[in-house]
Amino acid sequence: MTFITICSFALICIARLSTCRNVSLINLENQDRSNGTDILHENNITFAPVLSTTFIQTAKTTDASTVANTFKTTTAAPGSKQSEVTTPANTLSTTNPQATTAKTPTTTTKSPTTVNKSTKVHFNTEDLNEKIDKNVERRVWYKAEDSEPPELECPPLGLESLRVKDAQLQASTYKRRGLGPHRGRLNIQSGIEDGDIYDGAWCAAYEDKEQWLRVDARRPTRFTGVILQGRASIWSWDFVTSYKVQLSNDSIAWKPCMNGTEEAVFEGNQDTETPVLGVFPVPVVARYLRINPQTWYKNGTICLRAEVLGCSIPDPNNIYMWQEEEGSRDKLDFRHHNYKEMRKLMRSVHESCPDITRIYSIGKSYMGLKLYVMEISDNPGKHELGEPEFRYVAGMHGNEVLGRELLLNLMQYMCREYKQGNQRIVKLIKETRIHLLPSMNPDGYEMAYKKGSELSGWALGRYSYEGIDMNHNFADLNTVMWDAIELETDKSKLINHYFPIPEKYTSEEAFVASETRAVINWMQNIPFVLSANLHGGELVVTYPFDMTRDWAPREHTPTADDSFFRWLATVYASTNHVMSDPDRRPCHNEDFLRYNNIINGANWHTVPGSMNDFSYLHTNCFEITVELSCDKFPHASELPREWESNKESLLVYMEQVHRGLKGVIRDKDTEAGIPDAVIQVDDIDHHIRSASDGDYWRLLNPGDYDVTVTAEGYLPSKRSCRVEYDHFPTICDFRLTKTPKQRLREILAKGGKIPKDLMLRLRQIRQRKLRATTKALNRQRESQRRARQTRRR
Repeated sequence: MTFITICSFALICIARLSTCRNVSLINLENQDRSNGTDILHENNITFAPVLSTTFIQTAKTTDASTVANTFKTTTAAPGSKQSEVTTPANTLSTTNPQATTAKTPTTTTKSPTTVNKSTKVHFNTEDLNEKIDKNVERRVWYKAEDSEPPELECPPLGLESLRVKDAQLQASTYKRRGLGPHRGRLNIQSGIEDGDIYDGAWCAAYEDKEQWLRVDARRPTRFTGVILQGRASIWSWDFVTSYKVQLSNDSIAWKPCMNGTEEAVFEGNQDTETPVLGVFPVPVVARYLRINPQTWYKNGTICLRAEVLGCSIPDPNNIYMWQEEEGSRDKLDFRHHNYKEMRKLMRSVHESCPDITRIYSIGKSYMGLKLYVMEISDNPGKHELGEPEFRYVAGMHGNEVLGRELLLNLMQYMCREYKQGNQRIVKLIKETRIHLLPSMNPDGYEMAYKKGSELSGWALGRYSYEGIDMNHNFADLNTVMWDAIELETDKSKLINHYFPIPEKYTSEEAFVASETRAVINWMQNIPFVLSANLHGGELVVTYPFDMTRDWAPREHTPTADDSFFRWLATVYASTNHVMSDPDRRPCHNEDFLRYNNIINGANWHTVPGSMNDFSYLHTNCFEITVELSCDKFPHASELPREWESNKESLLVYMEQVHRGLKGVIRDKDTEAGIPDAVIQVDDIDHHIRSASDGDYWRLLNPGDYDVTVTAEGYLPSKRSCRVEYDHFPTICDFRLTKTPKQRLREILAKGGKIPKDLMLRLRQIRQRKLRATTKALNRQRESQRRARQTRRR
């Protein structure tokens, strides 16, 4: 385990070096940032740099459509007006407006004046009635009998999901509190240090065959089997190789589980991580079950993690029946959906609500599975003026499957409620363009799905087919930003948004997953405002930055919008039934209740190349990560409860896209929208840009703000805007006046006559420039004169 940790750290370091080797500075030349504003000089307009066209090839691709993709650089904001050229969905664009990547602080790059043009990518509507490509089907499901997980006669009691409480677990002995019976849960993870209160198993105090771990089901239960796992630890290697099972109705008289006329002995583990299923020869009805280890790893000790399979039997005399949790009243498809079943469900939702849904693909996985997105809007397929774009992304880690099922449930729910006239849902759909990506890593999901919810372990399916962790696979723009801050002496040349992707990241040698490329391209072509990335394995909401500065293991590293990110995280966590339960126990080795179930990502553990940080630094979109459940792959029987726990959170979080300011940046003379205008809020060192028709959305907490807007060829405009506590944004429009130089260019280009007011304005500018030049020459001459007098003395 130590070797794996060292290798992982080495790979991260290599990735960081390869990403940032050629990037040392980002600056802007000829900008005046007096009083905290970006103002383009009237007489010395500097255009955004344009990097050279590059060729991208996805490493080791096996599908022709994902092998090689040329891309054209873009200097426009996501959704800005672009040339009507269709390109593959997983192309990648690397440049941004007014951003220069340079090796020294003195380097200045200028470009042609055509800075608002970029490649337009169309995400075409998918027909899910079409059959899956046979080559893809052969690669992914090469053995039909292995495509479905093993069927369990009874579901798990809930040791892993924490439905079984700590008080229901007891043991014969245990070494210390951190290795007590409450830690004997399947897939529980240990802390970094052995000896703390969060260790990775139940471990007996003695090494003999009289040790046991007992589970109290609290009611008569039909037990069918046990799943066993070794100890989670990077320092110790402990697991049980064989065990017996005893059952009881009163915890006093015990009967062994029999295999015919002999006491059954079940095969245990051969390593610490792989779950092993032991099925009882005959199901047994009892209330208590205990696991009795018989043999264990010779160089280790008796340690195990377990899950118990059993079906509850109705018992009117059971005093705990009133505590039974209800499922969901929503009649949704609560089961796990593999790729084929997901296609069927998405198709059925679209057929039920064709007027408000559209299915499109943003690209393909390494194995050729499409990354499907469900769009929900009153005008699907089109960005409407003033309507914000929202996205949910799930399944970045293929074995963290709850987010996938929640998004499939969400699209079913919104379709049904819209048809039934639920005004909350109707309003949300009419005022928001919603994009749901249920599976970013379909290859990893299929690997985990084939093993099943209880047998896939902690890591199987987490990575892409190529072994890439996609949450570390986005360009590390944090380092680019922090290096620029350290190297640049003139702080007015620094940028704080739309950081360009380093060229090294887009090269043929870059080890970037095809799925990551597809998502980046998606981000660049739709002007997303708000997003959440759904994960599993913990119960907490994290917000940027995810990466620490100077590579500290963990350190609070806030963004300029820290207060709003904290609000977003709190909105989700406080409305989630499980997270907001003050009596819940920690999942693994961190107690997030003391942080109110939210934490700065870097203060948990550093994550270089995260999607959250990339989204914030490269686009307008604010994004958080939601860790949905202690159990990465909950059993299908848990899905109704998980839906009820997360339903309100999913809805109320989407509604936050309507907080803050929104408006349209227009040309004062023509009323045409101005794309790529920079919107700056005083005292917040992070700007955003307007979309294709000049519309923008700036997420802000309630308060009074001074907002400045600048655009190439226009004079800056500033006004005060107030954000109220209402659940709708404040309209804050701007009308910009062209600079005299820009007006002159347009008139001359059309062969028109120069109006008198413009001639007067140009004359004033020339005179002001002449006076400034004359003063400078006079000062220089006076300085030279004094120098000559000094030499004569």
